[in-house]
Amino acid sequence: MRSVAPMKVAKIGYIFISAALCFFGILLIVDPEISLAAFGIITGVCLIVFGVIKIVGYLSKDLYRLAFQYDLAFGILMIALGIMVILEPDNVIETICIAVGIAFFMDGLLKIQIAIDAKTFGISKWWLILSVAILAGVVGVLLIFRTSESARTLMIFLGISLLMDGIMNLITVLSTVKIIQNQYPDIITEEIVDDYVE
Repeated sequence: MRSVAPMKVAKIGYIFISAALCFFGILLIVDPEISLAAFGIITGVCLIVFGVIKIVGYLSKDLYRLAFQYDLAFGILMIALGIMVILEPDNVIETICIAVGIAFFMDGLLKIQIAIDAKTFGISKWWLILSVAILAGVVGVLLIFRTSESARTLMIFLGISLLMDGIMNLITVLSTVKIIQNQYPDIITEEIVDDYVE
């Protein structure tokens, strides 16, 4: 039987980071005057941690293989963007907005595909994943192309983006990641299929 520990780590990590994104998003909307330098470091670290969790999720091979199916490449992208944010203290707000905008736009696109796959699997909340993914993608695009706005406006926009992505990830992971204690490894399934074909 396959260990479910990686799946539990990925699912709990997804929930924790998604909740943190929602918290920081609300914080920025309520108080957009927060220290940019401190927020830059926090954002960079969050992107790196989320990237690592996404890679762990991809390697965990959960039952439906929906929430984590694109997370290897996307996890690497998030780690790279997180490092870029931390290493670029100049024009930190513009760097953060572009990096986060790209990450959330890509995340929205991938979640649209996950929603379509979830519908095929018969998951009832596929439409909710799709709706939030479209909204998150649109907000991500706006964040990328509105870097000429005032710092205060950008921080509010950034807060909305963080909140949307946090909600989207929470809905996705809670709807599609199922942990089965006695899940057998893939090779057994493949052997059964091979025996059936023979």
